[in-house]
Amino acid sequence: MKTKIKKILSFATVTFAAGVALTACSGKKQGGSGNSTDSAKHSIALITDTAGVNDNSFNQSAWRGFKAYGKDHNLKRGKNGYQYFQSSSAADFEPNFDQASKAGYQTIFGIGYSLKDAVSAAAKKDPKKNFVIVDEVIKGQKNVASANFKSEQASYLAGVAAATQTKTGVIGFIGGAHGNIIDLFDAGFTKGVNDQAKKLNKKVTLLNQYVGNFTSADKEKAIAQSMYAKKADIIFHASGLAGNGLFQEAKAINQNRPADKKVWVIGVDVDQSYLGNYKSKDSKKDNFVLTSVITGVNVATHDIANRAYNGKFPGGKELVYGLKTNGVSITRGHIEDKAWKYSRDARQQIIDGEIKVPIHPSK
Repeated sequence: MKTKIKKILSFATVTFAAGVALTACSGKKQGGSGNSTDSAKHSIALITDTAGVNDNSFNQSAWRGFKAYGKDHNLKRGKNGYQYFQSSSAADFEPNFDQASKAGYQTIFGIGYSLKDAVSAAAKKDPKKNFVIVDEVIKGQKNVASANFKSEQASYLAGVAAATQTKTGVIGFIGGAHGNIIDLFDAGFTKGVNDQAKKLNKKVTLLNQYVGNFTSADKEKAIAQSMYAKKADIIFHASGLAGNGLFQEAKAINQNRPADKKVWVIGVDVDQSYLGNYKSKDSKKDNFVLTSVITGVNVATHDIANRAYNGKFPGGKELVYGLKTNGVSITRGHIEDKAWKYSRDARQQIIDGEIKVPIHPSK
């Protein structure tokens, strides 16, 4: 994803955001304290998008990177350490940056494309602080680093696994809204499915449909119902909160089937396997998440925070995280041994440049 991609959404997947912290604009204190003033120059803050820090996606993953950074350097959550500021609407973005800056945090992260303007404005207002935009690119500002991901690479691997493991020969992809970021998932998955089907001399039909937004779970549930009715046994989603509908439909179907006849879901951004727990018709506890396509936002936030700690903040640069740096990946999940081996072989071929994965679906 070396091209300068204009992001559509920092994903907030299937569960509804439950705010552990209130927005900075609410006037309520956020938890944590106990760091010395000497650590202020190493302090980091995270400004969430409107999905919140518990979105089971980008924000939550970013926060995991923060906690890992704190553990690395014996820093606690709170002043002079690490903290997040939760945004309930776009109107909170700039005030949250202002509050984080005034509180003394040195390196401040904006999570998702929607914070691009707020990051740029805050960086101009406070040129002595470090700022990071995740899932977008900001050019020409020396105190701003940009972090992006080669999601098409991991999606390709999920496509390889799905094409190998499908029993019906029908696979589905559900996107949120059309745009360059979702193109990565769509193009990579499609290419992986088609390449592997050809390799195995296997006929595979790929159903492809978009919700039109990232929030309409009811519409996604209807799309999933239609795809499963057309004999799809695996569906991959890159659709934000709307993905909740896919999980609801898969669970409803699987609860009325024997465990060995279940349909599968492929999760996105974080390991969503815990969302696939259910009890089958034959009363067996089981799980229907085949794998998840991981976007390593935690890898990026941890890495950039550590660079800043070491006095090497990558201001003015775009960092792109892919398979080679474990910035994207897929989980083993319930992938069968044969399919897993194919996906691992493909992973190495992508790293070695033997497989080129497109970033836009073919017209």
